[in-house]
Amino acid sequence: MQTNKIPMSGNPDPMSLLVNDAQKAEWNNQGLPSDQVSCENGAILTSSERYPLMIDPQLQGITWIKQKEMKNNLQVTRLGKKDLMNNLEMAIEAGWSVLIENMDEQIDATLNPIIARNTFKRGNKKILKIGGKDLTLSDKFRLFMHTKLANPHYPPEIQAEAALINFTVTEDGLGDQLLTLVVSKERPDLAKKKVELIQQQNDFKIKLKELEDSLLYKLANAPDDILADVELIENLEYSKKISNEIAEKVVIAKATEIKINEASEQYRPVADRGALIFFLMNELYKIHSFYMYSLESFVVVVNRAIDSISEKKPGKSKASIPDVDKKEEGEEKPEGEEGEKEGEKGEEGGEQGQEGEEELAPSLSPRSLKKRVDLLTKTITEFGFNYVRRGLFEKHKLIVSTMLTLRIQVRLGRLNTDEVNHLFLGRLHPQPGQQPDVLKSFINDQIWSSCCALEEYIKPHFEKFTQSLLEESIQWKKWYGVEKAEIEDLPKSFSGLPLFYRLLLLRAMRPDRLPSALTMYVSEVMGEEYVQQAPFDIFATYKETDSSTPIFFVLFPGVDPTPDVEKVGETLGITANNGKFVNISMGQGQEDRARDAIFKAAKEGTWIMLQNLHLMQSWLKLFENYLEKAIETADPNFRCFVSSEPPPLPDMKIIPESILQNTIKVANEAPQDLKANLRRAYAKFNQNFIDESPKPNEFKAILFALCMFHSLMLGRKKFGSQGWSRNYNFNDGDLTICADVL
Repeated sequence: MQTNKIPMSGNPDPMSLLVNDAQKAEWNNQGLPSDQVSCENGAILTSSERYPLMIDPQLQGITWIKQKEMKNNLQVTRLGKKDLMNNLEMAIEAGWSVLIENMDEQIDATLNPIIARNTFKRGNKKILKIGGKDLTLSDKFRLFMHTKLANPHYPPEIQAEAALINFTVTEDGLGDQLLTLVVSKERPDLAKKKVELIQQQNDFKIKLKELEDSLLYKLANAPDDILADVELIENLEYSKKISNEIAEKVVIAKATEIKINEASEQYRPVADRGALIFFLMNELYKIHSFYMYSLESFVVVVNRAIDSISEKKPGKSKASIPDVDKKEEGEEKPEGEEGEKEGEKGEEGGEQGQEGEEELAPSLSPRSLKKRVDLLTKTITEFGFNYVRRGLFEKHKLIVSTMLTLRIQVRLGRLNTDEVNHLFLGRLHPQPGQQPDVLKSFINDQIWSSCCALEEYIKPHFEKFTQSLLEESIQWKKWYGVEKAEIEDLPKSFSGLPLFYRLLLLRAMRPDRLPSALTMYVSEVMGEEYVQQAPFDIFATYKETDSSTPIFFVLFPGVDPTPDVEKVGETLGITANNGKFVNISMGQGQEDRARDAIFKAAKEGTWIMLQNLHLMQSWLKLFENYLEKAIETADPNFRCFVSSEPPPLPDMKIIPESILQNTIKVANEAPQDLKANLRRAYAKFNQNFIDESPKPNEFKAILFALCMFHSLMLGRKKFGSQGWSRNYNFNDGDLTICADVL
């Protein structure tokens, strides 16, 4: 535009043509996030003639729509409801708004005439023909379509006729939301004042817009002699007075807002880390279709993490889980107590004065605040990772922990993105040149090309790397031939190579040792707990559930989650014998029984377990609807447990997204290393089991030997035919039966 010298304003902004500040303020009051992307989505939705189809996995857009359209008698419905078409027909003629929520990729053909707006004129009226009926289309009618699918694929005609709007939260937007959450927990005085200021600013914008519109209307309809209109002059004076008062209050509010923002920004690293973890979680579906998570569930995890290192009472937070496993609690309680006392002081300060600029309550000292922020960041990272790791397959745990570690290091500026990508991709040099004869005895052409790529792209750490290979070829050959190259000393010229760059070296020359090296790297940078997982504890997992959060067990050969669930139920007096626990193995003919059992358990506050959901593909959509309806009015004691085998291929979708997103996933698969297998096997037996033996000391030693033998047998399986001549799945059942025999 500048090249062609097209006249335009200094800072052209298309948004200013579609929406003004008063409208944005009103949307924010109705629940729309205030970030730029959300405001742009709102502008498109309200300005487009086409009916919107919202891609909204985090349910931010639908929350706003329900508030915004409430005054227009919003009708909320779903595809498949019996009264869907009747509600639509009434809304079209009456001018009501209709929201169709939780849509799939298949859209009912009966909606096509409405979505396409296939109307014709009859006099001054627009007529819409649906199912043989001629309906008068009201100008006030609005149709909103919504899907929770993160990456839906709709047919071309839907994409052309509807306005697809992506309400998926951005990382910056999520960071702002998490910052608000963290500040509300740590400094409730700041959070309260910030909310009041935002509300006040929005009200000011709306009021000024109303005054402006009122004045323009009266001036447009004023008589020829404006000075003779006393009422108009009085309104002008009143408007000027109100405008000046608002301007004075805005100046004071701006100054207070700056102070609040400066204090709140101290907690920005915590919010950024939370956003980083969630967006990593949000991309794991590319590894396996079972790895899907919702923002709502993640917020619960963040709340629980903050509460675990705080002396605040759990009842103060709606989303917090009051009873957290003691193993997950932080150790620095005195510091959390200090933060609470400061927060209490802040609440007292927050109640002073409404008009003048308020003095904010003093925060922690800079040193204490930094320690508190570091502790919060560390705790949220641990809780978020453990929440994800519990549902990961064994072969993916190291991948996810490595991805998290590298993303954190890049975000902190300790690693370069290009170097991390080099580790992932294992780049080769396009023109490596002739390989020296002295190196051909122990490396091939591909390794030589990788070494040349290191020297070319990773500077200065691999500068003169190929020269070192030639000059110290004997030392490099010795290093290349050792079994555990990741812990062996490098030749002298590269003896001080940092740990991450040793990963790059192994990626180029010894990729077979890379998993072990990555384990060492994650352990050193993040901590041992990110590579060594404690045995699965069903009691700790149960404490994180509620009536709206089922547990989803991933089934593996020989792993049966039923005994774990029954063990928890027995401690709470919920068993199959007293009718409070229903266990249904799904299969043909079990659909009606499962449906009735779900609603009965939700009403009476009992437990239900549905196993082998993968066998009921055609019924799962109905199950999803049943579960959503049951949860809406469920007794607080209601619990739902489901299980399914993983699909044959990682990208196959056999379970609905909403079930995967809103459940606590548990993949209690046997680990691949001896130590973890031994810990997992021994954790199957508690002290009561040992005490039942007439010789508990001797039995304890023999039981340990049995667990060691079991772990060795499981470990041999990964060697295939070299481990066992025939494949046999030694499982938990074999272990417990042998222990009972002992």
